[in-house]
Amino acid sequence: MAFPRSTCLLLLLASFLLTPLEGHTFNVMDYGAIGNGRTDDSEAFMKAWSDVCKASASPTFLVPGDRRFLINPVVFEGRCRSKKLKFKVDGTITAPSEPSKWKCINKQCHSWISFKHVDGLVISGSGTIDGNAEKWWKQGRVTGVRPNALVVARSNNVQLHDLSFKDNPHMHVVFHHCDGVKISHISIDAPEDSPNTDGIHLKETASVTIEHCTIGTGDDCISLVDGSTHIDMRHIKCGPGHGISIGSLGKFGLSETVEYIHVKDAQFTGTTNGVRIKTWQGGRGHARNMIFEKIRSSDSEYPIIIDQFYCDHTECHDKPNAVEIRNISYIDVKGKSKKENAVKIACSDTVPCRDIFMQNINLIYDQSGKQASAYCKNVINGYYHGVVRPKISCLQNDKLP
Repeated sequence: MAFPRSTCLLLLLASFLLTPLEGHTFNVMDYGAIGNGRTDDSEAFMKAWSDVCKASASPTFLVPGDRRFLINPVVFEGRCRSKKLKFKVDGTITAPSEPSKWKCINKQCHSWISFKHVDGLVISGSGTIDGNAEKWWKQGRVTGVRPNALVVARSNNVQLHDLSFKDNPHMHVVFHHCDGVKISHISIDAPEDSPNTDGIHLKETASVTIEHCTIGTGDDCISLVDGSTHIDMRHIKCGPGHGISIGSLGKFGLSETVEYIHVKDAQFTGTTNGVRIKTWQGGRGHARNMIFEKIRSSDSEYPIIIDQFYCDHTECHDKPNAVEIRNISYIDVKGKSKKENAVKIACSDTVPCRDIFMQNINLIYDQSGKQASAYCKNVINGYYHGVVRPKISCLQNDKLP
């Protein structure tokens, strides 16, 4: 039986209206968001995401400018229909100022804004992610777990660029179990005394580029832990904070690995460390194949540090096992150290560091302008080339032309 032509047209129109448009922008204001910084807009965000995830080609989730959107913990789940999605933040996303007011998922505040299984995600915009975390910090560890701000998990080919992050309760940006990530032109800002507020944190994540980022926090500007591999970092400004850290690795005797790391053109200002590798006694695994080049230090306490005896509590004991550290190069590292001992390479007696190379190092002690000193212990196959100041006793001249 054939349908009348008019009926077919009506059915086609109904299908079109019920299907989210290709390349369409989904504005949270159209889903009931208020944007006054007081009303909870979480439900509107989730409704908008539902339509974005159903759209077939390059949809945009829009948080418009000149407004402040209060949201509680949300999870934006995939897998979505489109191979590319844009999450554009031009306004400010903020959180409740009182930790007790957070509507945590299953009463566990592990994260605030999460993306899971969203391949081809592009997070960008001229806006700010503001965690409003001062009261979280004042309560310290009494509140238990503090939430990470932006978490991207189990997602591939993800971009994050141009956004600003500030004052988040715990880590600001976290990627874990991802492959193919590009982070560029973001800024992260939290007070120097804010606890554990790492800027960018990577775990079990591969093929990452981080470039042109300005980060100042109360902890590591960038931290790479177990499973981080093929990470390229360029044009990073760090300070205040604890520098760029590999680790910690090997806590509780775990076997953990980080490898194929390249840091180039990094500026550290007023940080506790510059480029750091930190591992626990008793751990296993390796930190290897890393190059740190064109590093500049201004009043950093340890511009170069390898520490196989890392411990963040008082009762720490030497153990026979250690995470292996191998094939690490430092090239063109210059500037001022806040401490006289500008270079610290403290390696294990039982699992010494291997294949450590330095070239063109020139660090001075900031307080007097005099040459800094260095501590170096337990290095096998350690070499230097060119001028290396301060002199590092466990490195030999490679005598290359």
